[in-house]
Amino acid sequence: MIQRPRPQRFRLRRTMMFMNAQKPGLIKDAYIYGCDSIMLDLEDAVAENQKDAARFSLYHALTTIDYGETEVIVRINGLDTPHWQEDIRVCVAGGADGIRIAKCESARDVQTVEAAVEAAEREFGVEVGRTLLMAALESPKGILNAYEICSASERMFGVAISGGDFRKCMQTRFQPDGVDMLAARGQMLLAARAAGIQCFDTVFTDLDDNEGFEAEVRQNKAMGFDGKSLINPKQIRLVHELFAPTAKEVRQAEAMVSAFREAAAAGVGVFTVNGKMVDAAFIPGAERTLRLAKACGMYEGDLV
Repeated sequence: MIQRPRPQRFRLRRTMMFMNAQKPGLIKDAYIYGCDSIMLDLEDAVAENQKDAARFSLYHALTTIDYGETEVIVRINGLDTPHWQEDIRVCVAGGADGIRIAKCESARDVQTVEAAVEAAEREFGVEVGRTLLMAALESPKGILNAYEICSASERMFGVAISGGDFRKCMQTRFQPDGVDMLAARGQMLLAARAAGIQCFDTVFTDLDDNEGFEAEVRQNKAMGFDGKSLINPKQIRLVHELFAPTAKEVRQAEAMVSAFREAAAAGVGVFTVNGKMVDAAFIPGAERTLRLAKACGMYEGDLV
């Protein structure tokens, strides 16, 4: 049985690619694509009469395939179905890094899943607390309760919006400029940042619209998302390129952190970097840029 290391609550998650957990041909070598996380799906991708088969496939994938550095998350069925409890048992027994709660609308939903996860960890001799959680917000109620959801458990590492279901609830449809989901994205981002967890955007389903996909990814980065859900490997490279800091940003961040440390040692609160006034408020952002650059293999310094 494959022994995966304890998952990291905070790590690089630019790309999270969905795959049908029922199809061994898809999931047996998913790590070769280079995405940061894979999302093995037990929910929408699996027909109602195939849930048991999908769980069987999932368990054997988790216990026999070495996914290396690729994080493995499982999307379980909703709490309004008869499937979610057995989904959780299989995820925990197999050693999944985390579970995505579908159609999450309240802190109680998170806590219900958390209790079932802990029970499964004890049942299968898994370290209690090992299995991480994230929530998918798919309705207006979920968005309005975003902060309580984001802060409902120490296991929570992130939250994501599901565009298809949310647009259906709002009686709208995809708009190229993103106006159809702008308010929801913004509120979810605020909640995630206030709770100190990561935030991910929805999938872009038109695989032939490369310009539209790039525009949406650029908007995601500009808004402050940590990453994006994907449905095809060909989308990975662009997201990684656009979410990576530029060489100029890395140099500027390194200069700011270095200058801050020197200024702090000298008792100076405000200083100049490349002609711009800088104070302590700028440093967390600079340090985040360096951490991201290091995770992307663009920075080998020791300032982070």
